Amino acid sequence: MRGKFITLEGIDGAGKSTHHGWLVDALRQRGITLVATREPGGTPLGEKLRGLLLTESMHLETEALLMFAARREHLDKLILPALERGDWVLSDRFSDASFAYQGGGRGLSREKLETMEAWVQGDLRPDLTLLFDVPTEVARARLAAAGNSPDRFEREQQEFFERVRLAYLDRAQREPRRIVRIDATRPVAEIRVELEKVLEMLWR
Repeated sequence: MRGKFITLEGIDGAGKSTHHGWLVDALRQRGITLVATREPGGTPLGEKLRGLLLTESMHLETEALLMFAARREHLDKLILPALERGDWVLSDRFSDASFAYQGGGRGLSREKLETMEAWVQGDLRPDLTLLFDVPTEVARARLAAAGNSPDRFEREQQEFFERVRLAYLDRAQREPRRIVRIDATRPVAEIRVELEKVLEMLWR
C-alpha cells in the first residue's frame, strides 16, 4: 500500500517549524514509519541547491528552475521510493511554495509553473497540505524576534509576503479537499488540537 504524503506550507514566520517536530512525533507514536524532509533540499544535491537559492541573487526563472530541479531530485531519491515502500513522507514545503513564492511573490506566470509542475512530478500531489496562515505583520514580527540571520527570501519587503500569502490562500481555495488552512495566530496547544483532528482524516 502506498504511503501518505503530507506537506507543510506558509509564509516565513507562520509557524511551520514550531509544529514540524511535534507532527513527526505524533505520527511516529501511531506506529507510522515516517520520512521527514524539507524543500528546497532533502537530498545531498538538493541541499547544495538550497544553499544557492537562499543566498545568491539570480533571475526569477533561474530561481524557479532550480527549485524544480531540487524537487525532481527529491522525488527521485527520497519521496517516491519512500511512498512506494509504504512509508509516510512529511515535507516542509513542496510545489505549493513555488506557486506562492515564485508565482505570487515574484510574478512568474501560473502557466510556466504548471508546465514545470507537470514535467517534474506528473500527477503526484500531497494527500494533505497543512497551510499555516498568519497576517504578514505577525510573521515578520516573529522573524525579527527569533534573531536569526535572514536568508534571501526572509529579507524581502512586507509587500512581497502579502502577495505570497494571497497566492497560498488562492491555492487553498482552489483545492479545499487537499489544503487545510490552519489559523496559526492561536496558542500552540489550541493549534495542536486542531492538527490532531485533521490527521484523523488520513486514518479513514
